[in-house]
Parts: sequence; C-alpha cells; structure tokens
Amino acid sequence: MTSHSKRAKAHSTAPLRKADVRNIFYGLMLAMFLSALNQTIVATALPTIGREFGDFENLSWVIIAYLLSSTVVSPLYGKLSDIHGRRAMMLVAIGLFIAGSAASAAAPNMALLIAGRTLQGIGGGGIVPLVQTTIADMVTPRERGRYQAYMGTSWIVAGVGGPALGGLIADHLPWSVIFWLNVPLGLLAALLTHHSMKLLPRHDRRHQLDIVGAALMIAAATLFLIALTSGGTRVPWLSPTILVLVAASLALGAALVWWLRQAPEPFLPLNVLKNPVMRMGTAATSCALGAVLGLTVYLPLYFQVVHKLSAVDAGLALIPIVVMTVPGSMLSGRSMMHLRRYKVSAIAGGIIAIAAVAAMVRWPAMPLYGVVIAVTLIGFGVGTVYPVATVSIQNAVPMHQVGTATGAMNFFRALASTLAVAVMGAILLAGLGATPERGAGVELMLESAGALGLDVAWIFRWVFVAADAFLVLALLAIVLMEERPLRGPAAKAPPVSPEAPPAPAE
Repeated sequence: MTSHSKRAKAHSTAPLRKADVRNIFYGLMLAMFLSALNQTIVATALPTIGREFGDFENLSWVIIAYLLSSTVVSPLYGKLSDIHGRRAMMLVAIGLFIAGSAASAAAPNMALLIAGRTLQGIGGGGIVPLVQTTIADMVTPRERGRYQAYMGTSWIVAGVGGPALGGLIADHLPWSVIFWLNVPLGLLAALLTHHSMKLLPRHDRRHQLDIVGAALMIAAATLFLIALTSGGTRVPWLSPTILVLVAASLALGAALVWWLRQAPEPFLPLNVLKNPVMRMGTAATSCALGAVLGLTVYLPLYFQVVHKLSAVDAGLALIPIVVMTVPGSMLSGRSMMHLRRYKVSAIAGGIIAIAAVAAMVRWPAMPLYGVVIAVTLIGFGVGTVYPVATVSIQNAVPMHQVGTATGAMNFFRALASTLAVAVMGAILLAGLGATPERGAGVELMLESAGALGLDVAWIFRWVFVAADAFLVLALLAIVLMEERPLRGPAAKAPPVSPEAPPAPAE
C-alpha cells in the first residue's frame, strides 16, 4: 500500500476532532454564503443591465439560465461526490462558479452574459448539495440538524445584505462589480475547503457513472423548466410550444424510468428513490420551499399594490420570512438532538405556517402589521421543516449513497419550487385577465387594476390559497414520513465520530 493510500485510509477512519469540524464548517459556510449571495444580489442590478445592453426582452434569462443549469446538475454532483470525494467536487463546483462569474462580469452583450450565468449555475448547483452532504460526513444524524441550522446564518446575511449591496453597486458602480465580487470570495472559499476538507472522512466504494441516465434526466428537467418559466409569460399555457415541451419532457422522463430499471448502476439508484423516507422527506422540503419561494416572489408586488409601499419598503417588509427560517431551523435541529419523536417540531412548525397563511387568505387586506406578523410566523414555521426532512433522508440511506440522495433531494426541491412559482404566477395572471399577447408586465397590470378600482387584495387571496395548499402537502408528507431512530448520541457528547452504524436495510 502506498503512503498516499495509507493517508487516505487514515482519513476515512480517524474520527474528526472538534477543531477539524470547526475548520471544515467555516469553509462550508463561506461556500454556502457565496451561493446564497448570488441568488439575492443579482436581481437588483437587472434593470441597470437591461438599460446598458438595450435588451429587456431577454433579461429574465439572466435568472432563468442560472436556475436551469443549477437545478439539472445538482444530482450529478451528489453522485460524483460519492465516487470522487466531497473535497474534489467542491473545488470543481467553486472553480466553475468563479469562472462563470468572471465570464458574466466581462460579457459584452446579453447573449454572453446568459452563457456566463449558465456556467455559473453549473458550478453553483453543486455547492448546496455538497455542503449538506459534507455535514453528513462530519457529524452523526442526531447532531446534524444543529449544524444544518447554523448554516442558515449564511442565508440570513445574504438575504438581508444581498439586495442592499446589489442596489448600492448598481447605483454607484458598474454592474459587473456584482460578478467580480464572487472571484475573491470564491478563491477564499476554495482555499479554505482545500485545506480543511483534507481530513474529511471518506466512504469509498467503487461506482460507475451512468452517463445515459444523467443525460436523460438533464434533458427532461431542462425542457420541463423551460415550459414552466415560459408558460403564461412568453407564450400561452396551452400553446403548441408549451404542449410540445411538456410532451417531450414526459417522454424523456418515461425513458429515464425505463433506463433506471435496466442500468447495472443507475444514476439515481432505485433503492434510494423507493426509500419511503426519501420520498416523504423530499416531498416535505420541496413543498415547503415552493410555498416560501412563491411568496417571496409575489409578496413585494402585494406590498406595493395593496399596502402602497415603495419598492425599498416592500423589500424590508419581506425580510422576516427570510430571516425567521433560521430560528425555526435552529430550534428544530436542536430538538432532534434530544427528542426521540423528533418530527414534533416540524409538525408544530408546519401547523403554525399553515395558520399564518390561512389568516392572509381570510383577510387579504389586513393591516400591514398583521401581514408582517404572518410572514414572520410563516418563515419560522417553514424553517422547522428543513432540518427534519434533510437529516431524516440522510439517516435513511447508506453512507456511500448520502451524496446521491442529497443531490436528488435538491433536484426535486428545485423543480417543485419552480412549479410553485409558476402556479402562483398563473393564478395572479388569471385573476388579472392577462394573456401573454397583451404584452404588459404583471406590475403594470396590477397598477392598472388598482387604478380601475378592482379589489387587488382579493386577487392575491388566491395566490395565498395556493401557498397554503403547498404547505398542507408539506405537513402531510412530514406526518407520513417514517420516524427512524437517528444514529448518534442523544445528548451532547465530546468527540465527533463519523463511524456510525449503517442505516437500516431496505
């Protein structure tokens, strides 16, 4: 055995010290912050970018390109990290993200900016699942929820500071600074992960990458996402374009299912997809995130039109739904360390979120302070669902499939989130009597509806109904999810050892 093999073997079996866990965790938090900041800082600069390039028609593809590419590659990173290790794939993901950021910053026209954003998404799509999987490698499932919750602080800082920083840069500096900012942050994150993750335990097992399965899944998901993001905005939902895209996506999806049954080592292993905890946990986190993302997209319009807030004040009023997910996650994650019936926190949180949205359904024109209280409760309630679902999934699969399961969970969660936004957008447009051919944006149509004396709050009521329906599905999935015993100590223990017993056999 070579010295390199001996070191790798030692790394795969030696328990991590608290200092090792802390150092790895700091690198992961910076990588997660980089991904989260990118999702919040770019939107504020879009009008400036559109004016400079003289192209507003394709401006939405600056966001859609990143969404598409990051969604379809997330399960690929999970599988590759099971084959080549988390550290190697994290460095690849950060490297591609940096390259895409530099390409976006230097883009001389809209087409090359969209291409740069696509490359950026191919890198960024690996960061979130790899962070979640790496935490699974470091600590036992019972302790894991606490670390998953701490990671949420990255989203708080990015969620609060990103839009403000993006607006500041757009007003006083060239918009390209928004993308150049990712380069030094990315290099620092790569440096930290390169050094700290060397000691990360590995669960090596010979794997074969299923290229055909990956290609089928990427093609099916891409067509489906293009249909969701184009229907009702660029072309009517029942247009031949959307019907062809959906039909082609379904056909490729059927071919993927057939291939997964035939392949010797499928891209998405059937035992992972058939795992009842995987199915229910993914459904829970997908529907919960879909509801929150949909509200995050459309609540600013609600605040501006119904409560007459400025764009800046509407953004400030939205902060609680982003910030309060972290206290909910922390409470839920900590309860998992001590409770045998650990789902109780997520069930209680889900009920709180459903009740808060139901209040907005009942009184869509309630006073502003009531809406702020409601979105605060929604953020807190939904936050309790994420660690319970994620940790339960990782606890229910063998260690050598944790990366695959986590990547698949993030993939389906992104699809569900896009679906939720599309459903809520369709409801809003239908309430306004809008069609793509009319050419008016949602914002202009809402302003016109308010000027005509229409009850805009009543139109938004049905958007809230859709959000509540997604939350009800999330709660139902949590209730139905099997509550398997979590590996690891039930209380605070000194050393953290990755050598947990294998998950229960399916």
